[in-house]
Amino acid sequence: MDLHRFWAMARKEWIQIRRDPRSMILAFALPPFLLLFFGYAITWDVDDIRLSVVDHDRTAGSRKLVEAFVSSGYFTVKEHVATVAEAEEDLVRARVRGVLTIPAGYERDLRSGQGARVQLLLDGTDANTANIAQNYASAIIARYSLGEVLGGRKVAQPFRLEPRTWYNPNLESRHMIVPGLIAVIMSIIAAMLTSLTIAREWERGTMEQLAATPVGRLEVILGKLVPYVGIGLFDVAVVVVAGVFIFGTPFNGSLLYLSALTLLFLAGALGLGVFISSAAKSQVLATQVAMVATYLPALLLSGFLFDIASMPPILHAFTFLVPARYYVAVTRGVMLKGVGPSVLWPQAVFMLAYAMLGLGLAVRFFRKELRA
Repeated sequence: MDLHRFWAMARKEWIQIRRDPRSMILAFALPPFLLLFFGYAITWDVDDIRLSVVDHDRTAGSRKLVEAFVSSGYFTVKEHVATVAEAEEDLVRARVRGVLTIPAGYERDLRSGQGARVQLLLDGTDANTANIAQNYASAIIARYSLGEVLGGRKVAQPFRLEPRTWYNPNLESRHMIVPGLIAVIMSIIAAMLTSLTIAREWERGTMEQLAATPVGRLEVILGKLVPYVGIGLFDVAVVVVAGVFIFGTPFNGSLLYLSALTLLFLAGALGLGVFISSAAKSQVLATQVAMVATYLPALLLSGFLFDIASMPPILHAFTFLVPARYYVAVTRGVMLKGVGPSVLWPQAVFMLAYAMLGLGLAVRFFRKELRA
């Protein structure tokens, strides 16, 4: 490989990128926009569960129970209603997410030591919110009942659970989402950017000029990829900095190690884009294929949104072919856990194989020859 021709090819590609508004938008505007959009739009935190309260007891004890729900910070009492039918109407019309019903005689039963019952109806059309609300309510009731005086004495606690959550103590979903977003965004951007490279040469008629030069296939592919590798590393740096300073996501690991594995991931993703571009020879078709080949797998099968272990066996096996799966593990491991090569070496091996495959396919399927 001749370094002079290689750098000339890289310079030519950078000039084309600067002159193409679509490429500039994809390269520099889309990654931070996607981070902000998905970072604020995607959240599993539930902290404003609206309730209607039906209090048939109307005692100090029932009011104290309602106050326990409100003071938790997770529930908001939208209104007190007289009948269950009115509360259910609020639930049907989605004005509230739940209905707390306190029966008559609640305080008397509570003081008797036999226990009292309350009912919480939840809107199951949003299963995730309903499940979280149920867990919140169970925890509130358990804490509240342990602090109540039953029969003139405090309830003795048989054992005390002291949970500790590592790496994300406050269980904020954004701290899990932002590192995963880096993998998803770079999967999309890398493949879409390079999917335009070869197809653009064919559509603009410059492939004939390129075919007439002595530059080799490897020099063309690597020369075209160099500007995009620089752009990709710049985008990752911007997204990481934005995640840390805007969303407060911690960065506990090695920046050097993250950069090295990012380089492997970008090499594979960019190579895949050039392969798609070589095969499609149309910018529109290449962009569509790149979106389907990278966006959906990275979003759905990488572990970013859904736990891989809970997927059906066939999909679980298919996730091993999704490169974003390994990069999601890397970004979360480095940023949240602060781990390094001793833990993430399997992901590094898989991404090295992905890089070799992507570049190999790009070189193998690229042709300078003009065919009728």
